[in-house]
Amino acid sequence: MFDHMLTPEQIAVRDRARDFVKDGVSAELLREMDADKVQFPKEFLQEAAKRELLGLRFSKEYGGGGMDWKTEVAALEELGVLGAALSCLYSLVTIIGEAIHTFGTEEQKRNYLEPTLKGERFCAEGLTEPRGGSDFFGATTKAEDKGEYLLLNGQKRFIVGGEGADYFLVYARTNFDPKAKPQQSISALLVDRDDTVKVEHVYGLMGTRGGGTARILFKDTKVPKKNVILGLHRGGEVFNRMMVPERLTTASGAVGVGRAALEVATRYSTRRMAFGKPIMRFQGVSFHIAEAVTRLDAARALVYATAAKADSGEDPRRMVSQAKKFSTEAAWDVVNRAMQVMGGIGYTDIFPVEKLLRDIRLMMIWTGTNEIMNLLIQHEWYKEHAKVPCAGRDVEPDATGFDQEQEKVYTDEDQER
Repeated sequence: MFDHMLTPEQIAVRDRARDFVKDGVSAELLREMDADKVQFPKEFLQEAAKRELLGLRFSKEYGGGGMDWKTEVAALEELGVLGAALSCLYSLVTIIGEAIHTFGTEEQKRNYLEPTLKGERFCAEGLTEPRGGSDFFGATTKAEDKGEYLLLNGQKRFIVGGEGADYFLVYARTNFDPKAKPQQSISALLVDRDDTVKVEHVYGLMGTRGGGTARILFKDTKVPKKNVILGLHRGGEVFNRMMVPERLTTASGAVGVGRAALEVATRYSTRRMAFGKPIMRFQGVSFHIAEAVTRLDAARALVYATAAKADSGEDPRRMVSQAKKFSTEAAWDVVNRAMQVMGGIGYTDIFPVEKLLRDIRLMMIWTGTNEIMNLLIQHEWYKEHAKVPCAGRDVEPDATGFDQEQEKVYTDEDQER
């Protein structure tokens, strides 16, 4: 029902992604990933590259598709059907590619972005640290200026794709002046994997397995200054831009996760018989499906609207936070309703719904928890409201008792009046 919001070219790319998901990814791979038998499926990204599905928004000069955000989110929903791990690995290319494509030098684009879009090099983002995740500017990983290079020491954790990455986009403290603002103390670095970079696979994840989630330790790692993105102490600017692809890819992937669960539960409800008829005939079941469809359509609409905002060149900061929060929570609700429709069998590994439930739970946490999304949404909204208190008509005077000023007490001074 959303095809009317896409151009024929966008639909063609969406369908190409859909075909990749249908015939280019085996069920056996997904099962082995969930069993932790496969830690990093390079062949998945290599196949996506062969089908020209990586870096859809980036310049064709570097191997990208030269397309827009709406094309990418439509494709990403299809990847989300595979679960959180593969959709995240796919998204890493567009997330890290954003920093290089937008802020990188020509040399950085040729050495990192171009081979990544060809499926020849693999990347991961070094963001979260043991002492904090949402407190980004409190990072303790440091890179000291040694003249021709920076000496990097510290650790990052929960790094999706870290297991198989050839290089990392790492945020590290480079300005050690105690008076410096936190936002002006961080730098974004492209760090090649070598013997000084220790990668430890993280076991015991509840879900989202097989995505190569790792702990990364840097011990006297030499980073050439030419690998600094945008310039020293300007990592805050890179980070602020990166939050758009971080959150918009999560939002669109979450819609795919929810859709996968909804389709399984819908099919089940047409086959499962109870009291002599399919359970879809019982409103206790079909109303769960109706709620799920409605929430998922609303989430997709918000994702598409946010993509259009990003494509317009306007700041989509509030909308990407809303899209990430709403889509992940909507998908969580949809997957839970799917499990409820299926009853006990939905709680087993006979169907993939329980896996999708484990996957979507993480998506409400990563790239900033949904509580952080609320913080950003309200901050941006109040800032917008201060500039334009009413977008159209001011309805306050429409109240019958509007002229009773003695009843409008906001401050102590109003009370005394």
